[in-house]
Amino acid sequence: MTIQTPHNRSVDTLARLLETHTGQQLSEARRWRVETSLRPLLRNHGLRSLDDLVGVLGHAPAGPLFDQTIDLMLNHESSFFRDLAVFQSLKTAILPELHERNASERRLRIWCAGCSTGKEAYSIAMALKHMGDVWDGWRIMILGTDVSPLAIDEAKRGRYTQMEIQRGLAISDLLRWFTPIGEYWQIKDELREAVNFQTDNLLEPRAVSGDFDLILCRNVLFYFQDEKRQIASSRLMHHSHDGTYLVLGAGETLVGQDTCYTPCPKHGCIYRCNEPRRGSPTSDGSAGCGHATRS
Repeated sequence: MTIQTPHNRSVDTLARLLETHTGQQLSEARRWRVETSLRPLLRNHGLRSLDDLVGVLGHAPAGPLFDQTIDLMLNHESSFFRDLAVFQSLKTAILPELHERNASERRLRIWCAGCSTGKEAYSIAMALKHMGDVWDGWRIMILGTDVSPLAIDEAKRGRYTQMEIQRGLAISDLLRWFTPIGEYWQIKDELREAVNFQTDNLLEPRAVSGDFDLILCRNVLFYFQDEKRQIASSRLMHHSHDGTYLVLGAGETLVGQDTCYTPCPKHGCIYRCNEPRRGSPTSDGSAGCGHATRS
């Protein structure tokens, strides 16, 4: 029988808090990093160990300390234009098709689920700008959601370090869309106001309504066990229509026998919704997946 030390029991408790609050499971590979991740928090609050932290959280299971603890255990790995091949597909095929398909109503709705500190959502906004004035007069909604209120606050602020800026951002976009402020780079209001950020949980979304033409949910499902992955998959499908494009992380797939999404052969990590109730799928190859119809 394995005898757990107080430290190990505290890690288990923190892992349960993370899963209960976010649905994400703390894998064995991430458990050993918990103390390292939380060390600055312990120091700032005068706590000596994880055991002390768990004790405090037991008496005050809500508030800034709780939010900071959960936030530091989440993986906020993100960068501008992360995975250039995906954004190349979006700019050259998917977005042009959506422009053609929605030309009559001149409306485009995009959801970045699990947007972290906003770099992906801002990258989408810049990608639309790269297409020139074709979107003039359109009603465009870009919604970014994340379970972390601290990450969402940072996304709304739109202020990033030099190291963050250097990862994936072209110098032309840096000069066009950012202003230097001390040691940081601030996104200009024109771009910052193009994205709406909300704290929300993919497993029980409240800030999301209606369906979307394009959904990005990259490297999020990976952290869920099968049951919660299936719940998240159903949420994504609930906000899709026939022809919605979905971008997942490498190796991720939707879970559930009734999934309406099929992979786009020409575009890795991108899927297309073929909802039988709203028309049958076609395969004329307009964006590697065929034209979509929308009722």
